[in-house]
Amino acid sequence: MTATPSQPYSPLVPRAHRQAFRDVVTLLALPLVAALVLPAAFAGGGTRRWFGGRAESQRAEAQAAKDAAAAAFYELDTAQRDLRISIETITAVDNTPAARRAVSDFEALGRRIDEASHRYIEAVDAHDLDRDDLEASVAAHARTELTKAKDDLANVKRELDRFGDSLGPLLGKAETQLARLAPAVERARQGLLAASNALDAVRETKLRADDLAARLAALGPELTKLNQGAGQHGVPQTLERAERVAREAEAIRVEAERLPQKAAEIDHRLVSLRTRAQALTTRAGQVDPVLSELRRRFVAACWQDLQHVPQQAAENVRQAELKLKEAQAARDAQRWPDATSLLSTVRALLNTTDESVSAARDRLQRLNAVQKDPQQEIDRTRFAIRDAQRLAMTGRTTPDPRHARPLDDSVARLERAIASLEGRHPDYWHFLTETEAVRESVAHVVSQIREERGGGH
Repeated sequence: MTATPSQPYSPLVPRAHRQAFRDVVTLLALPLVAALVLPAAFAGGGTRRWFGGRAESQRAEAQAAKDAAAAAFYELDTAQRDLRISIETITAVDNTPAARRAVSDFEALGRRIDEASHRYIEAVDAHDLDRDDLEASVAAHARTELTKAKDDLANVKRELDRFGDSLGPLLGKAETQLARLAPAVERARQGLLAASNALDAVRETKLRADDLAARLAALGPELTKLNQGAGQHGVPQTLERAERVAREAEAIRVEAERLPQKAAEIDHRLVSLRTRAQALTTRAGQVDPVLSELRRRFVAACWQDLQHVPQQAAENVRQAELKLKEAQAARDAQRWPDATSLLSTVRALLNTTDESVSAARDRLQRLNAVQKDPQQEIDRTRFAIRDAQRLAMTGRTTPDPRHARPLDDSVARLERAIASLEGRHPDYWHFLTETEAVRESVAHVVSQIREERGGGH
């Protein structure tokens, strides 16, 4: 009765199986009383001796036991067939130790089923209950053996039922994956179709989208495997493949639909960056006069770090213009990733140039302001220190040394910066950098105090 989950079912002993079920059919076709009392002549012309009484009663009981055993055999066979389907469902999806153990347990049960079935068939073959000269003792012995065979079959059936109940979690998990399989494969197919249609629409706008087409073509073998089915490639692998293909196809579709807009954005960026490069060329030419004024009015420490700005700005603009030409060529060839990368490089070059050119003019403005009125910078820094000191003393009679020490150092540092302005040629840039550093140190102390007090309370 058993076979491995991957093999088709085949009867154990065809002749005996047919004999057992023929007896059941005969019993259902003729009323029991008629079967017992009709003369044998009606069946074939011969005569059967009438034993009556105890012999016929034992024959009837033996026949009933035979019928009950046949019914138990049929129930067990049906249950085994059904459970084999469950095992095949699990093994199609699951290769975990639990699933392999379930297969092993089912095979062990199958061997016990074979043994019980073999005993049943032997009992059926050993006793011809239709013999005319069947003795009461023989019929009683047959009834005993057939009843035992039926009980064996019923016991194995109960084991099979308990085993089937234990498969619930594994079977549920397998059925869930199988239920997901067909929709997942269909989503992958529909996704590939949508991506292909999106590419066709893009090509109608004279955009080639070669990279997207190559990515779509690479999914061809995956679609072939999906079409070959889970039977060849396995359910988990097919499910994972379908989900991956669907994601990639969706990404291709989205990028294809956005490609016309992307091309327009690249065109706009090309125009904008060219304009910006031209403007920076003009601004870079104004750095030399700024440097001349810085050299004339302030000490070298105030401007020597800006000496390289004119040359560096000119070089950056030149590099940016070369990259713009390369980006235009990439755009014309519809090499969109290359065009985007080159434009990012141009933007970075122009940002660096803008910052350095602006730094020279900002430096002159700040130095002019502090030369004219250094007191404004001094007052701004002192206010920051005093505000921090008040915060440090709030709720205390003496400040925390962790706060007082850096604030005292800031006061001393500010005084030294003020003193550096004395003399014939003060270093205003050093003064500005010192006051800025003092404010940063004070701000750090304030932040520390507020964190320790729970958000500034």
